[in-house]
Amino acid sequence: MSKFNDIINSNELTLIDFSAEWCQPCKMMPPILKQVKQTMGDKIRILKVDVDKNPAISRKYMIQNVPTLMIFRKGEVLFRQAGVVPAAQLTDIVKRFI
Repeated sequence: MSKFNDIINSNELTLIDFSAEWCQPCKMMPPILKQVKQTMGDKIRILKVDVDKNPAISRKYMIQNVPTLMIFRKGEVLFRQAGVVPAAQLTDIVKRFI
């Protein structure tokens, strides 16, 4: 969890995809996140967190639905949304924080 905290507390804009292997909608997110990363490049860091393998983090952020997307900078939650978000919409959301 300390590595996770180091990441979200950095100056770098970080998008976390909270997901689970058993979650069907979660399987739609990797190509969407890849597209966002290709569009945004080094302006954002994107990480995936498996809620089943990281229960302490999931509890801390009260993740009740997967996928849940959260954007952090300097430890602050800038954005949070549960469910699949299309790439164009997610890119627009990320651009708000750059």
